[in-house]
Amino acid sequence: MEQLDRLIEQMASLAWGLPLLILLIGGGLYLLIRIRFLPFRYLGHAIAVLRGKYDSEQDTGEITHFQALTTALSATVGMGNIAGVAVAIAIGGPGAVFWMWISAVIGMSTKFFTGTLAVMYRGKDSEGNVQGGPMYFITEGLGKKWKPLAVFFSIAGLIGALPVFNVNQLTQAVNDILLKPAGMYYGFGSNIVIGIVLAAITSIVVLGGLSRISRTASKLVPSMVLLYFILVVIILSVHIEAVPKYLSLIFTDAFSASFYEGEGFLGGALGALILLGIRRGAFSNEAGIGTAPMAHGAAKTSEPVREGLVAMLGPAIDTLIVCTLTALAILVTGVWQSSDANGVSLTATAFQEAIPTYGKYALLLCIAVFSISSLFSYSYYGTKCMSYLFGAKNKSFYNYFYIVSILVGATTSLSMMINLIDTFFAMMAIPTMVSTLILAPRVLTEVKKYFQKLKEN
Repeated sequence: MEQLDRLIEQMASLAWGLPLLILLIGGGLYLLIRIRFLPFRYLGHAIAVLRGKYDSEQDTGEITHFQALTTALSATVGMGNIAGVAVAIAIGGPGAVFWMWISAVIGMSTKFFTGTLAVMYRGKDSEGNVQGGPMYFITEGLGKKWKPLAVFFSIAGLIGALPVFNVNQLTQAVNDILLKPAGMYYGFGSNIVIGIVLAAITSIVVLGGLSRISRTASKLVPSMVLLYFILVVIILSVHIEAVPKYLSLIFTDAFSASFYEGEGFLGGALGALILLGIRRGAFSNEAGIGTAPMAHGAAKTSEPVREGLVAMLGPAIDTLIVCTLTALAILVTGVWQSSDANGVSLTATAFQEAIPTYGKYALLLCIAVFSISSLFSYSYYGTKCMSYLFGAKNKSFYNYFYIVSILVGATTSLSMMINLIDTFFAMMAIPTMVSTLILAPRVLTEVKKYFQKLKEN
């Protein structure tokens, strides 16, 4: 297992090298400049679309704008925000948070483009049902000769959509917060029981299809984000005197990398810190990876730009709000320096320090809902990839593979699971970003038409 762990770590390091960094961040910056920051100027309009002001029953699609965003968010507002931020701070210190923010701002423009393309170039699966996502906008937008790129995305998506990191961290949280203090932790035995329970819960929802997934996500996600927000506000109010210091440290340490612990990149700690922040930011909001466009492509709308604007809100909610809350909770309590914990255990230590007795249990509730809702959404992404590769009639086979992988995630190490998903996220990002950059001029044409029509009305 140690050799396998090292091999997967090397794969992740290779995948997240300089070329991918240039593609994700350089590509996102190029899109942001090409669109002239336009989506940011229409945030109010994006929220109006999200609230259903422009919904029409006659539009093609399966789910509403709100359900599309919450389905995408239920995959991203999860362990990337609670455990992923803790991993970033444990390795990189406060400065890693700044580079996660940069990743999110650039990611908003990337999400705008990929969300718009997901509706502009919807394709049909083998059963004739309308579908969206990178594999469809590659073949419908660029033509059949680009199909190998779409196939590459879908193969990477079969592994990238597995829930192993979320399950791994939820299992760790249940063990650390509930079982170990009660003297009921039995190592592998406890982990496998948690895995079986999660597999059973997931089976009930994912075998019901997208409508059940989106209905469940639209109820669970907003309430848990609100609860999590309230808990962190309590922590920040307990340590209010430390908040300005750490907000300042996030900015100064971003360029000094004083707390970075790990191997250098591009000749030093700063390069490695930037890469760490971008990598954890990409895992948190998935901008440019290509998962969210699969949910946004199913939205009921005849206006692609509207769905692009809704998709753009994802990284803002996900990384700029939820990740920042987690980061400040870990920093102001001081546990990032006083504790040897990593991942979700570090976040739990922060909650326990500021809200004794109840804090860790309230966090466990948030973690459980975030993780379980992530399990539902990722299964949808995997079945879309399976359907594209092997035909719609075979997509249900993926769910069984997916459910078995839950047991794997519950019984393996954090490093192995995070490196495995990082590797395949990197592979998914290549076809998504390449096709988005090529198709960007067509999105710009669509944007001009849409906003011209909006002014006339």
